[in-house]
Amino acid sequence: MDRKTTGVKAAIMQPTYLPWLGYFDIVDQVDKFVFLDDVQLVKRSWQTRNRIKTAQGELFLTIPIKKATKRDDTLICNAVISEDEPWKERHVRSIELAYKKAPYFDLTFPFIKKIIFNEEKKLSDYNIYIIKQIAAKLGLRTDFICSSELKGISGKKDARLVSICKYIGCDEYVAVQGSAAYIEKESPGGNFTKNNLKFLYHNYEHPAYDQINGNFISFMSVVDLFFNHGFDAGLAIIKNGRRSGIDPATFRQEHLNLVS
Repeated sequence: MDRKTTGVKAAIMQPTYLPWLGYFDIVDQVDKFVFLDDVQLVKRSWQTRNRIKTAQGELFLTIPIKKATKRDDTLICNAVISEDEPWKERHVRSIELAYKKAPYFDLTFPFIKKIIFNEEKKLSDYNIYIIKQIAAKLGLRTDFICSSELKGISGKKDARLVSICKYIGCDEYVAVQGSAAYIEKESPGGNFTKNNLKFLYHNYEHPAYDQINGNFISFMSVVDLFFNHGFDAGLAIIKNGRRSGIDPATFRQEHLNLVS
């Protein structure tokens, strides 16, 4: 883990299904990683699906969710996985067919099969189990926290993120670039700057690596990396994509065309 300060560095992200490399790059950079699981589940989001590479190109693997009967059921932490169809078997079979000729198939497949067949019923618990298992395989020692278990969190959007940071004792924050749309809406750094919380935007350039099934395709699930290069080399390859974080003023100017 690369840490340049003695303070507590944190990140807050929704728990996604079989995440991509950049997700674990963020996990590796922080002391505390908060799963933002008490927000609305968006249909066709990364919380319910991700991609693998097949001989025919990328393939989405999607988790079916039971239809919600009340609004609270649409929160990620309350969403229940549907077992009306054998989706786990299909995902495992698709992965097996896609990677059976990969260099590290024999080592990787039993682990991937085990984590997909975990018995958690709620989407958040299911994804968090998978993420923690993968993080352990990568040797990451980050503390994981669920936002749904924190009491007294207030605000919306970046105000809510700041409230979480204060609750967990964070003084430095790693923000995903997608959050800039609301963080930077009114002023550089939004509520983070107003509350004197240091933060930078995560900056990641996806590394290329040897990959079966034709030309390299980026932004696949991290399972693609494991099948092609194994667990031991995984973190080093992930960190090859890491770049220096981007400060709010620079991000506004170079990525949002906003003047600070």
